[in-house]
Amino acid sequence: MSPPYADFSSLMPHVQILEEEFESDDEVGRFDSQFLPICASMILQNDFPFDYFERETTRNSTQQLNPNLVLPPPNVIEAYVSDLYMEEKSKLKQELATIPNRISLTFDLWTSCTTETYICLTAHFVDADWKLKSKLLNFCVVLDTPAEMCERTIEFLNDWGIEKNIFSLTLDQSPKNDILQEELKTKLGLQNGLVCDGEFFHAHCFARVFKLIVDEGLKLVSRAVCKIRESIWFVKESKSRRKNFKKCVEKVGGVDSSVHLHLDMSMSVNSTRLMLESAVKYRGVFESLRLYDDDYVLCPSAEEWKRVEKICAFLLPFSETANMINGKPPPTSNMCFLQVWKVQCVLVDTLEDEDEVIKRMAKRMMGKFKKYWDEYSVILALGVVLDPRMKFSRLAYCYSKLDPSTCEQKLQKLKKKLYMLFDSYSSKSTSSGVQRPIHDLSDELKMHHQQLVAETGNSELDIYLNEPGLDFHSYEDMDVLQWWKNNNGRFPDLSRFACDLWMWKLEFVLAVGCIVLLAMM
Repeated sequence: MSPPYADFSSLMPHVQILEEEFESDDEVGRFDSQFLPICASMILQNDFPFDYFERETTRNSTQQLNPNLVLPPPNVIEAYVSDLYMEEKSKLKQELATIPNRISLTFDLWTSCTTETYICLTAHFVDADWKLKSKLLNFCVVLDTPAEMCERTIEFLNDWGIEKNIFSLTLDQSPKNDILQEELKTKLGLQNGLVCDGEFFHAHCFARVFKLIVDEGLKLVSRAVCKIRESIWFVKESKSRRKNFKKCVEKVGGVDSSVHLHLDMSMSVNSTRLMLESAVKYRGVFESLRLYDDDYVLCPSAEEWKRVEKICAFLLPFSETANMINGKPPPTSNMCFLQVWKVQCVLVDTLEDEDEVIKRMAKRMMGKFKKYWDEYSVILALGVVLDPRMKFSRLAYCYSKLDPSTCEQKLQKLKKKLYMLFDSYSSKSTSSGVQRPIHDLSDELKMHHQQLVAETGNSELDIYLNEPGLDFHSYEDMDVLQWWKNNNGRFPDLSRFACDLWMWKLEFVLAVGCIVLLAMM
């Protein structure tokens, strides 16, 4: 729950209730009720403790502004915030109870400075307006054991009333989390709450996996990158060195000095790539500085400069993937597939590089990539098929470019998984023989469509796949969820299935801002 409350008048019923609860206490009764919503809003928005307004500096500041103002005591503010929380929780429970689709979960663990373990459980779903939403459900202390975390998670899901409506769970990779997801899958399966007996229930955090892949490969090129970093530090360290560097720029000539040297202070893919690119533009200047300043001994060799240029190009798709993961709106599975495919293409091409160090780097990264790709290839590819611009034709192109010999096998495997998943959706809406009343033309058209499907023997999925795909260039910025909303009448079961796959959009907020190149430090 994250207000701001621009219109405090809507919150006054809460204030009146609290005034009635505390009216017997003379001290409590004297506070300015108009100020209570403002205090609560400040605490919620800034993560202040409830006794914030009891602190001497805060009270002194308030008294300077208005000596007659009496601030609400902490217990009143806490009761007020608790009341707001329960109201917001009730609204969210009602929304979760009415959505027609399933819910994907992100499960994260957070350790406080006092070493207490917290569960952070987030729900991701498509609402009634066909918009992707993410809501934080629970954040609380737990014992750091799989059994305890499983029990608490089941309690949370039961409390929210969504234990029979879960599609998938995303969590970070660790032996403890593997045990946790197995226990959760078993318990939710006993309640018939999972699709296909939980085959698609668990997914690892993609951002975390991507970081592991990057870290694994960049260990081999860290020497060249470190030299670049130390060279830039050398120049920036003092005013005299910056002057010497400027003299070298003038001496070399032809250097675009509008490009500034960049340090990867955040240690992210983007920051590191910018650092390397900026240094490459000043390569001649650094080589000149080595002759001009005897203290500069970290200039990369000609071979290392060439390697850095290749690393810049190599990091570009990884940088784009980082932007996609951290961007808004979050990425959906179809876009993730294309980006991961692009990364894999770069890895395959780099395996043939003439630089043995670069080649070994790509080989190590490809080894890590293959370890996880079998899992993600199915998860992400399903989203591609249900993008009306792509379907199986685009997927076939992607598979064949990587390995033509295995393309057909991969497509058949995916088609089998797709139909298995769709069957679990279409079976729920199979007519029970009871005729429903037709209220309007829209209902009549839907009924006619269902009869047509039954007569032809073709399912909604068959009809969708047999229709020609939309032109990608003409619909490049298309909102795919909106397309399924518009075609819900034609494909009622398939559109619900598509919503769940789009919602299963790699909710890797477990590692937002991840893909950090720790191996390059």
